[in-house]
Amino acid sequence: MSALGRNYWKLWSGSVVANLGDGLSAVAIPWLATAVTRDPLQIALVTFATKIPWLLFALPAGVITDRLDRRKLVGAMDVLRFAVMFAFSWVVLFWQSDLGTPDEVADGTAALPDDGVVLLALLYVMAFLLGTAEVLRDNTAQTLLPSVVPKERLEKANGRMWGAEIVVNMFVGPPLAGLLLGLAFALPFFVNAATFAVAAALVFALAGQFAPKGKVTSGRIAWRAEIGEGVRWLWRHALLRSLAFLLGATNLLTTAATAVYVLFAQEVLGLTATTFGLLMSGVAIGAVIGSLLADRVATRIGHGPSLFLSLAGLTAGLAVIGLTSSPILVWVVFLTQGFLVVLWNIITVSLRQTIIPDHLLGRVNSAYRFFGWGAISLGTLLGGGLVAVGETFLSREWALRVPYLIAAVLHVALFVYALPRLGSEKIAAAKRQASTAEASVDS
Repeated sequence: MSALGRNYWKLWSGSVVANLGDGLSAVAIPWLATAVTRDPLQIALVTFATKIPWLLFALPAGVITDRLDRRKLVGAMDVLRFAVMFAFSWVVLFWQSDLGTPDEVADGTAALPDDGVVLLALLYVMAFLLGTAEVLRDNTAQTLLPSVVPKERLEKANGRMWGAEIVVNMFVGPPLAGLLLGLAFALPFFVNAATFAVAAALVFALAGQFAPKGKVTSGRIAWRAEIGEGVRWLWRHALLRSLAFLLGATNLLTTAATAVYVLFAQEVLGLTATTFGLLMSGVAIGAVIGSLLADRVATRIGHGPSLFLSLAGLTAGLAVIGLTSSPILVWVVFLTQGFLVVLWNIITVSLRQTIIPDHLLGRVNSAYRFFGWGAISLGTLLGGGLVAVGETFLSREWALRVPYLIAAVLHVALFVYALPRLGSEKIAAAKRQASTAEASVDS
């Protein structure tokens, strides 16, 4: 633990606790939505409400991140998320007697509440507010980490953090949510609120100053000029520009495939709330393996081949899920994808943290994630729309499968696009260039 430092482990603990709450909501929120409506488009809108803030606020969030103390920003956003989730928990508690049991929701025997449209509207509002806080919180947290650990340890630090995050998010949180839902529909929401409160306390406990370093902009915010500086820096960097496009396109297609995954799990795989949570453990186990081995794999086979391996594995996984009805096979796919996603993230996030100047890190990161995460909101609408349209021509089952198959086919084109752009030499050259630029500034 001493190698990464006490501050790192405080940040790590706060992130892990918050992600436990996210794992609870990953099951509780869509299950709540299916208790109110069986319309795939309306269910997809819940995820859309969570992710649309990345399109609306990611770029301004980068400006704020590059001006203020990053520790205080992360902590404040966790406090805001606690307040939103705690208030919504009481809303669910008020309605829960009308929602039926989780198993009745899963098999379609639960009666939809007469005034469910009000609860659904409040669910959209809650999701939007949480998503807005998440934009500033997550963008700032990525810029905070390089101030906590040395650059040469970023891949190890990111790997340990993501591994633990995904364990609690995918392995601990979802099964726990299934158990809590069985006790009371509102219970996982109350527990989720508590996790945000604990996360905020841990972040505020970080010792030191975490304001941006270097040519920090002060005074009145010139939003267009400051956002433009970050966007231009990203656009002129060929490697990061290609990675941003690939992330955005991959997230768009993957989210389109999984936008109504809760219906796919219920109606095609035949899962209950508990087994739905257990299925997600495949991702968690794969991510744990990735967090421990990904930096070694990247060093052994090279950063470029590692990125190509991730893209190829995601493509194959989408095709398999679209064609199978076996929860066990889907679990194996999730296991593989959990490893590959961590492998991709460790390489690309550590790369950004290494080569982007600190005073621009918030804005360039926000521009990068504007493409990568903003695409998720569009993917949810696309996926819900594909299922809704598909039902007019196909059976319900094949309408739920089609988004996976379309996403797999289009992923092949992304792999071809990546081939000349993501070689190990290009990555090494970008690091050398950044090191030279940093040395000239220091001198």
